[in-house]
Amino acid sequence: MTFDQLLAEWRAHGRAQQVPTGWTQGRATFGGLVAAMLYEKMAAHVDADASLRSLTISFVGPVGSDAIDISSTTLRAGRSVTQVEGHLRQDDSVLLAGLASFGKGRESNIHVATDRAPEFTGPDECEALPYIPGVVPEFTQKFDYRIARGQLPFSGSSDNHLGGWVRFKDGSNAPVTISHLLTLIDAWPPAILPMLRAPAPASSLAWTVEFIEPLPALKADSWWQYLAEVEQAADGYGVIQARLWDADGRLVAFSRQTVTVFD
Repeated sequence: MTFDQLLAEWRAHGRAQQVPTGWTQGRATFGGLVAAMLYEKMAAHVDADASLRSLTISFVGPVGSDAIDISSTTLRAGRSVTQVEGHLRQDDSVLLAGLASFGKGRESNIHVATDRAPEFTGPDECEALPYIPGVVPEFTQKFDYRIARGQLPFSGSSDNHLGGWVRFKDGSNAPVTISHLLTLIDAWPPAILPMLRAPAPASSLAWTVEFIEPLPALKADSWWQYLAEVEQAADGYGVIQARLWDADGRLVAFSRQTVTVFD
């Protein structure tokens, strides 16, 4: 199934009920996918004119292929801001916990312009991220990646940046939504992996994403620009900040992750 078809199924049932095949990441399910599953359930609590301002996800445990149970609760619904809590469970264990802050826009005297995207070489001129079974996660086959900054994972690079172009290649061409963007911004390998000299497991521990509204009127299979920077790494953990822009250089989302790496 394409990601568009998954979204339609989740919305028809009011929530995701099963982890789809083809989205694995080692022994777990791709974090961007399960984050989108949880977000869709939390967003159902909120008026359509309230935009997602911030989403924080704690990856408590690996989500497997078994049936899942997703629940959400409105913690507070004010005049402008609604706070929602969500949990994804398997076998009565919480494996994903989320806090979402939705806010309606209002007049303000403060306006700070966002940075433009870096001047990447065009995607057709960049190296594609190859799919290598057993080394590269299964879910990456859903996306097209072109490296414009940094090196391939496990290349022993000294550059603490990784980025370039990314788009859906599974046939998903609906207008882009928050759920599409969650998967796109998390699709890239953690920027700490090119610094390793040999394959090693790594996973997200905590993730916060902020979005810039309104979202661009583009399709999910458009090219998007991504750049991540490892801000700190030690003791088997790393802190990575990243940004996602559309193809015209307009900022769409901020991302900040704490990752674990077992090297």
